[in-house]
Formats: sequence, structure tokens, C-alpha cells
Amino acid sequence: MTADPTLDLSSVHLARDVRAVLDASPRVIVPRSRVELYELAVGGPDGGPTFAVEYDVDGAPYREADVARCRNGLAVNYPEDYMRRRDPDCMRIADGLPTDKPRYRDVYGEDFDPVRAQTLAWLATQELVVVPFRAGGPAVGYPSLAICPANAAFFALTLVDLQGWVTFEELGPFDPRSILYVAPPFRHTRFGGRQVVVHDRSERLHEVWAYNLYPGPSAKKGVFSVLLDIGEREGWLTAHASSVRVTTPYENETVIMHEGASGGGKSEMCQEIRREDDGRILVGTNVVRDEPYHLTLGETSALAPVTDDMTLCHPSVQRGDGRLTVSDAEAGWFVRVDNLTAYGEDVALERAVIEPDQPLVFLSIDGVPGATALPWEHTLDSTGRRCPNPRVVIPRSSIKNVVAEPQPVDVRTFGVRMPLCTRDAPTYGIMGMMHVVPPALAWVWRLIAPRGDKNPSIGESADVTAALAHGGMVAEGVGSYWPFATGTKVAAANLLLRQLVENDRTRYVLTPNQHIGAYHVGFSAEWLTREYLARRGAGRIRREQLAPARCALFGYRPTEMKLDGQQIRPTLLQPEYQTHVGPEAYDAGAAVLQGFFASELQRFLTDDLDPLGRRIIEMCLAGAPVEAYEELTPLHL
Repeated sequence: MTADPTLDLSSVHLARDVRAVLDASPRVIVPRSRVELYELAVGGPDGGPTFAVEYDVDGAPYREADVARCRNGLAVNYPEDYMRRRDPDCMRIADGLPTDKPRYRDVYGEDFDPVRAQTLAWLATQELVVVPFRAGGPAVGYPSLAICPANAAFFALTLVDLQGWVTFEELGPFDPRSILYVAPPFRHTRFGGRQVVVHDRSERLHEVWAYNLYPGPSAKKGVFSVLLDIGEREGWLTAHASSVRVTTPYENETVIMHEGASGGGKSEMCQEIRREDDGRILVGTNVVRDEPYHLTLGETSALAPVTDDMTLCHPSVQRGDGRLTVSDAEAGWFVRVDNLTAYGEDVALERAVIEPDQPLVFLSIDGVPGATALPWEHTLDSTGRRCPNPRVVIPRSSIKNVVAEPQPVDVRTFGVRMPLCTRDAPTYGIMGMMHVVPPALAWVWRLIAPRGDKNPSIGESADVTAALAHGGMVAEGVGSYWPFATGTKVAAANLLLRQLVENDRTRYVLTPNQHIGAYHVGFSAEWLTREYLARRGAGRIRREQLAPARCALFGYRPTEMKLDGQQIRPTLLQPEYQTHVGPEAYDAGAAVLQGFFASELQRFLTDDLDPLGRRIIEMCLAGAPVEAYEELTPLHL
């Protein structure tokens, strides 16, 4: 550490008012190593087993977080349930550049400039920790800076663990492409206790003002926003996706990229298939009859994760062979462990976090000082229930079989959380286990990105919660990265359409999670679809192996699906034939989907929309059959 940062920061080109903050601060700490930053997160080398992150709010101390030093890392916990998940309505835009997101002035009735000045004035009174990072990861990352109160060093630690450790010396002289400022007490003094992240963009600098200490909307998704902003200007995307290289028992390799709204199965795509104690796979349980359905697979494919959440589709790695080439935008992964509830459920992940190469950061894990933080011991919310969003930040290097090199994508799957659907209570939960769709229809699903019920990743507003509770849907929007984008929906839609059309040697697939009709399937449908697609590999799907789904939005369904000679129940491919669903309930759910898609797609019909996109949306609004989409964008079989 150093109390005189001039040697490190003199080579960074900063605005005069930002430089004045660093000059006025009673102490500026530039950690020389991750070890020093880790120690700072618990109060420095002389810190005790616990550390309280508190701020003065209207003359009284307010505790924002508690940090416990465990044997395998820091367990960070927030006293408020609300602070344990990302608020989906926390983004505010302070600048005058094009955007479809809420502008700061429109929400608060004033310009951001006075609050910006007040924030800088407050930071100038604090001991600060300043860390550099590369937005987008070590390979193609854009030099950036974070300025954070020193007593919230765990936040800076989370940021550099996600983006990768780098020093000022390694970066050399630079103009920051983005700066992240952290000022927690303004959440109370200015924003009524709400999570607020303000984005202030210019042609050369993207400032992110974080008024909360949960890193999800700022250190994680705030950096995502920076990348999307840069990509919109330069004509490329950072996808909200995971990707994995799957090697079958016969050594065939297939790279699958999985997209979807929050809770859509991105993290799960890189996880092993869960097995029962006897080795069988629970495909699903008929909820009405409480009847389980099992499958036996002697050997499943080997998984080598490529990306976890922020997937770079940077032009520098593209091959121009009809397949999208992807690399990871992060050096560490923000892994949700809500589906770990007991020892032995995911041995590889458990080993990575219980015996890590370096101590980790745990969020909403009930860590006891001096003991080992266990990923299945989730903090309890005030309701007495487990926090639905426990997280661990894991370095990529700690992930088993992780792939470092950019990979060309063979299959792009899209996951959707589906509610229970029965004859007595019809819903839109009618997607079969696997559907193959033309690129045009794949684009439509990504424009909507439906966010289904019981989403574990974010806190919903009251109206959204009510809609989901009644079997409704909420559109997360364009590629499911729209919640983090600062620009316009149509510009993002055009970029995404161009990407899908240009990569015409890619197979596009839909797959549900949670329910298929009357069956509760969790993520088994996604895992078994991954296994099926990998075993097919580059082999073509014959036309006679596909049939149009009853709902045209689902494209085509397999006429049959076999794994190790075992046929998946046909009623999981065609839920309309389930005894407890039937055609009438299916059609009622299809009508809900069609109506929802129609209402959401209307918003894209502006003069700025790509003409091909307009034709696709108009076809969808007219209830076109799947063959019409295929005529516009051929199906890669």
C-alpha cells in the first residue's frame, strides 16, 4: 500500500474535479497486490475476524454490510434482504446521448450534475482505495479505474476478481475508458434506500456511479453496460450467455452457447447432470400424480466451460466461417449457488470454493469467522427462508477444465423458465424439451427474452411480482442483455439480428427449465438437451426427424429423441399430449405467448429497425407458420 499514490496515478489522465478528489482525500490506497486488497477488506493487516462496513447517514451510523474472515475467504452479508439481489430498476442515464432507459432528470426532476458534485465532495473526505482494471477481461479489456471508500474494499476486491488483477505499471499511461465510483450513503440521503446506478456517457468515457454496495448492478453488470456501450459504437456485442465445450464419450466436440433471461439456466449449462443416489437421472416428476420419471445414462459427456455470463463476441477473434467465435469477458465468475443445498451435489464446484487456491469472496453465505464458508449454507432472509441469490466469486483458473482460447459456437440454445401447466390451470408452460428454430425465430425470442416466475437472481417490483404470480411474463429484452444496455432497443436489436444472420452455420435451439406441462423438470431438460446435441455433433438433422410444433413460436420439435437407446417420453416433446394438459390447455398457453410477444414486438417497429427485422416482426404479429421464418433465414440442420 502507499499513502502517496502520485507515482501510480500520475500516468492516468483524469478530469480536474476527479484529480481534486484524490488530492484532497486524507488517504489514497493503491494496493500493490491482491493480498493487500484482501487484508484491507477486513480493516487492514491488524483487522479482526469481522469488519462492519458503516457510514454516517444523517448523523447516525448505518451498517451496510458485515464482512467475516473465514478460512477460505470473506463472507459478506447485507443486513437488508433487499440488498442481497440486484434491483432490476436501478439504472439511470445522466447524459444526453440516445437511450431508451430512464433518464435521471425524468425520474428525479433535476440534472445529475449537482449530485455528481456532491458525490465527489463526499469521496474527497474519505479514505479511498483506487484500483485499475480492464473492462472486458485481460485479453481485449479497456483500461478503467475504480474509486471506492477504503472501508468497502471488499467491493473493490470483488471487482478486480471479476475483471482480473492488473497494476498501473502494467497498464502504463492511459485515458480511462470507464470509471466506477462507489458512494453508499447516497442510497439513503438521495434515493430513499433504493439501489441506484447512474451512467454518464461521453464519446470517450463511461462513468458508472454506484450508490449501493451489492456488486451485482455495478461491479458486475455495470461493467457489462460499459462493454455494451462500446460495442454499440463499434458494431459488436457482448452476449449475456454461458458457453461450454462438450466432449462426448466418443470424443466428438461441440461448443454450445446458452442464452436467456436471468434465471434462464446460463450457469447451469456449465454444470454436470445431477444424479440420484443410485446413479439414475431424474428427468422430471409429474406434479399431479407425484410420479417421478428417471433415465439411466452410463456415461455422460465431459464439460469444459468457456464462458459463464458475459460472453465477448469481439471482432478481433471472428473467423468468418459462419460460426460465432466467443471468449470470456471476465477473469472471474459470479456464481450463484442457490441450487447447492447439501454436500455432494456438485463436487467440482464444492472443491473449488471449499479448498480454493486463494481466499474467495462469498455473498449471502452464512460464514462463521475462522471456519470454512460452505456454499450450501445460505444466509436466511428475514422471512426465515434461504436467500435465493447466494454468490461466490471464483477465478476462471479455479474452474475445472476451463477453456482459455476463443471458441467457435456450433449450437446456440435459449432457456426459458416455464411455469406448471395443467388442464385445470393452463399457463404458457407448454414448451417441449427441445425445439429447433430458424435464426429469424431465434431473434424474436431474444428480442423478448421472457423472464419466468420464481427468478432467483433479482428482486422484482410489486407489479412484476404480481404479474408473475398470476402466470404472466415479463420481457427482459434484447438478447437478455437489455437490462444492462444504456442505448436504444432498436440499435441493440439490429446488432443482434446482424450477428444471427451472419453466422449461418449455427444451430438454434429453445429449451425450457422448471416445467414441461405437468412435469417439474428443474434444469434436467437443459442438461439432457445438451447431451443429445453433443452426441449428434456436426451430424445433420434430417427433415423427417423434425415436425412443426403446435405453437409456431416454438419452431420445430423432434419427432423422437433418444439417449443411449432410451427414448425420451414423447409427451415431453409434445406437452399437448400429456394426460394432465391436453390440446385445449396447450392452445390457451400458446395464446398467452402469442399475445405477449405481439404486445412486446410492437415497440420495435420504428424507422430505425432493420428492414429484415421489420418483416420478421410483421410475420410474427400475423401468426405466421414456422416455414415462413425459414424462408427468410434458412435453418442450419
